[in-house]
Amino acid sequence: METKLTKLLNIKYPIIQAPMFLVSNVAMVTEAMKSGIAGCIPALNYRTLDELRVALRELKANKVEGGSFGFNLIVNKSNIKYKSQLEVICEEGCDFIITSLGSPEETINQAHAVGIKVFCDVTDLRFAKKVEQLGADAAIAVNNEAGGHRGNLTPEELTNQLSKALTIPVISAGGVGCKADIDKMLSYGAEGVSVGSPFIASIEAGVTDEYKQACVDYGEKDIIMTERISGTPCTVINTPYVQKIGTKATWLETMLNKSKKLKKWVKMVRFSIGMKATENAAKKATYKTVWVAGPSIEHTKEILPVKDIVANLVS
Repeated sequence: METKLTKLLNIKYPIIQAPMFLVSNVAMVTEAMKSGIAGCIPALNYRTLDELRVALRELKANKVEGGSFGFNLIVNKSNIKYKSQLEVICEEGCDFIITSLGSPEETINQAHAVGIKVFCDVTDLRFAKKVEQLGADAAIAVNNEAGGHRGNLTPEELTNQLSKALTIPVISAGGVGCKADIDKMLSYGAEGVSVGSPFIASIEAGVTDEYKQACVDYGEKDIIMTERISGTPCTVINTPYVQKIGTKATWLETMLNKSKKLKKWVKMVRFSIGMKATENAAKKATYKTVWVAGPSIEHTKEILPVKDIVANLVS
């Protein structure tokens, strides 16, 4: 399965274990590397810079030939830790950085100066061309089958558009739960795939057994969009609690969002409340079950080690 992505990261299979808020950790990425793929962790999974630095050093010590590791950075103003996180990552070193939700220019410049590759999340051709012009090493095409915050175009539409218009590799993100899905994305012009939701139900994942089991018990038909987590549409499992609270913003949030002066602060408050609820559901038993996942959990039939999940994806 040699592609431009496997050559770029020196990995065996063209797969990135996607960075997932609260879920991804050193153990998952270590097993991903041992299995011949790349793994990535959101920098925001670490509360302090010291914890982030420790994780970087552990992953460097655990790295094996045929595997690769990176970190995800939220590069807009909502992440007040962004600049210091970037500094620590560049000081310690990793194979790649994935940028999300903002301009990657500063990240690209600083990362390239120390030999770190930069991949950028994009949801349309316009932004994809921008990141290519800024020097991104690859574009991650976030389609409408991705878990969490997703794009609007189908995997085929987005991947076809980007692969024909860009000179940098395109990595398809969303809708991959088995080998047939990978083959399909490569046929659309992708050089690799980013896979998240199937790894939630891994033994190594840092979430509750209830969250993992939910990814086994629920399927594609149970994934819905909600505005109640971060203020922007996000895919979650349609649990009884999600049904109870509804999926639309409250009338007050809707009204305040129309105010240019208040809109920013309303979104920040909603994001903070939503992320806290998501963290509680992921880390401890609670009736307030807000579990983020994508439709590719359809292929998740049991809780398995990361190495077995990778084996199922490539076999």
